[in-house]
Amino acid sequence: MITRTSWSRRSFNLVNYAILILLSALCFLPIVHVLALSLSSKIQVTAGNVLFWPREFTWASYEYVASQGQFFKSMGITVQRVVLGTVINLALTLLCAYPLSKERGDFRLRSVYVWYFVITILFGGGLIPWYLTIKNLDLLNSIWALVLPGAVPVFNIILLLNFFRRLPKEMNESARIDGAGDWRILLSIYIPLSTPALATITLFTVVGHWNSWFDGLLLMNSPDRYPLSSYLQTVITMPDLSKFTDPEMARVYNLISDRTTRAAQVFVGMLPILLVYPFLQRYFIHGIVLGSVKE
Repeated sequence: MITRTSWSRRSFNLVNYAILILLSALCFLPIVHVLALSLSSKIQVTAGNVLFWPREFTWASYEYVASQGQFFKSMGITVQRVVLGTVINLALTLLCAYPLSKERGDFRLRSVYVWYFVITILFGGGLIPWYLTIKNLDLLNSIWALVLPGAVPVFNIILLLNFFRRLPKEMNESARIDGAGDWRILLSIYIPLSTPALATITLFTVVGHWNSWFDGLLLMNSPDRYPLSSYLQTVITMPDLSKFTDPEMARVYNLISDRTTRAAQVFVGMLPILLVYPFLQRYFIHGIVLGSVKE
């Protein structure tokens, strides 16, 4: 039997598709514009002739970026920060969310500890006490100053503990009957079933560490220790194209401007996140506990 879609349903789908296409364009076109700027010549960019397609195509801006050792050094620091920060954040998030997801009968002080964490979202200690604490712990100008202050992401803990509370209690009870302890339940049941939630939290953590720039400016005493976002912030606000001495680099200087080099560095800086995102996105649409409990 062939089911025909009504006119109102087709119209509704058409409007939805149009809205989604528009929203996608609003997210995608700025990236295309930055890429076009980075691949265009200095004259065309200065004249404002570049929109979504390169004019007078050239790799000069990327040659300039490749000549900047500080750019890749800052990227290495950011990669180190992302790896350390993500591992620490996920470990502490799991260790906090699992006990907090228990019922009051299993964990009597659950509500007290939940509010202990939630209150840190509602009230902050302030920038100066935060800085002095890090300074007194002798963490300034080290990678740990970028990782440890945000090691316990309360928002992610709340997301994950609510996700854990949605898992069927029958699995936990069955594991208890079979003699499994909390570590075995967490590692063998909760984590495998939490792949979509963990993928989402991982993406939040990676993007947060990668894009964070303000703490790098405050906590690093030397520009050589800046993470990539802090370095890009200084480049965008205080560009310096006066270091061209040899004839080849002078030729490059004639083809680039502050806008093209900024665009090139920003695009290279966002590229790793754009490459990582598709691998995590597929987990968002999967079923969470489908088929884990049989009727």
